[in-house]
Amino acid sequence: MKQNFTVRQGALDGVEAFLSVAHHRSFRKAAATLGVTPSAISQAVRALETRIGAALFIRTTRSVGLSEAGERFLSRANPEVEVEIAASADLVDIAAEGFDAGIRLGQFIEADMIAVRLTPSFPLTVVGSPYYLRRRQRPERMDDLRRHACLRMRRSNGSITPWSFVNGNEAVEVIVAGPLIANDMPTVLGAAVEGLGLAQVPEPIAAGAVKAGKLVRVLEPFAPMAPGVFLYYPGNRQMMPKLRAFIDHVKSRSGAANKTRSHIDDKRTRGMKMR
Repeated sequence: MKQNFTVRQGALDGVEAFLSVAHHRSFRKAAATLGVTPSAISQAVRALETRIGAALFIRTTRSVGLSEAGERFLSRANPEVEVEIAASADLVDIAAEGFDAGIRLGQFIEADMIAVRLTPSFPLTVVGSPYYLRRRQRPERMDDLRRHACLRMRRSNGSITPWSFVNGNEAVEVIVAGPLIANDMPTVLGAAVEGLGLAQVPEPIAAGAVKAGKLVRVLEPFAPMAPGVFLYYPGNRQMMPKLRAFIDHVKSRSGAANKTRSHIDDKRTRGMKMR
């Protein structure tokens, strides 16, 4: 059963529906693709035709084709958008730096920003290689980390990130020590795979190595939850059409994004400029 009975707000005011019908030459297939009802697609296209002042499709009981106006509109409805992406471990002020939007872990997004969820929440997990854990007693409590080699991250401000845990309802930060400090997550994860020590990383980053048997989760009862990764943008100014188009595209692909969570990395901010 379809869960959505209206085209979601912000879906380019019917343009997305038009493009889907034009691609499939079918209102029913377009509705299935967008996850709405054929009636919702028809309403969106009719509203678009009313604004344009011309019929965009030639409809019969057997087929759907583009009218002359529809052909012209199709040639202009989906222009290429150039996206520039800048990745940084710093907490960049996207407005001050001239970015249209950013991608960041939810806990680092300012309250005056509008956020669009890209991934579900996920735990921060401690992992070690089977080789390392054969040489050291597996940690069962947070205090056990004092006897372990812990691979650490240095923040952009120069400080070393403590490890975060939960003990019941209480948040706990633990200062750990070990043989390696890095400023990027792939290095820390790679060192853990090679058996240099334990690492605390977002679960999606470690998922592939855990599934392959290269890493093992430990201290799981104490793993804190991170709110997830979000696309965010300033909410105090008129949204440009290019940004609206990009956000609608991200929303439509959010399901695929959730299936590829292992590609999340440690960069705290990805700023995007669109032209």
